[in-house]
Amino acid sequence: MTTERRAPAYDADERTMLEGWLEFHRQTLAAKCAGLTRAQLAIASVEPSPLSLMGLVRHMADVERSWYRRVLAGEDAPPRYWSDADRDGEFHFGEGDTWQEAYTGWQTEIETARRNAAGFGLDDLSKGRSRHTGERISLRWIHTHMIEEYARHNGHADLIRERIDGSTGD
Repeated sequence: MTTERRAPAYDADERTMLEGWLEFHRQTLAAKCAGLTRAQLAIASVEPSPLSLMGLVRHMADVERSWYRRVLAGEDAPPRYWSDADRDGEFHFGEGDTWQEAYTGWQTEIETARRNAAGFGLDDLSKGRSRHTGERISLRWIHTHMIEEYARHNGHADLIRERIDGSTGD
């Protein structure tokens, strides 16, 4: 899988800019995972942390699902990977857990996020509520939060990828 990233436009309107940066960071995580085996994608960053590239992809699938389905659209969409019994389930793999399933699930959540966001203006409040505060949240806040979430985890992905095969870069 080759991932080409597109830099966000320098002179776009606010929505285009926010969505451009969000797409850029989604593409960055995909690029950090490109060309690796399932075993490499499951390598933990450093003991005792279970943080891995495949785990980050599964985590971001659940984050996309949470913000764009449960909060923004008000859907009943339980987590894909974590549960109350295993709060870090996205980082705990079984023999049957594949990269293809993780990647496809993540891409499905991204497509659903795009579709759900298209039905809202930046200032529109979510149909659902934050599980942390109980408040309805604007699409602008959700997009900004997701950019921050991806940027932080892409920093983790940089370090994990370098540990795996020495690859560095944006």
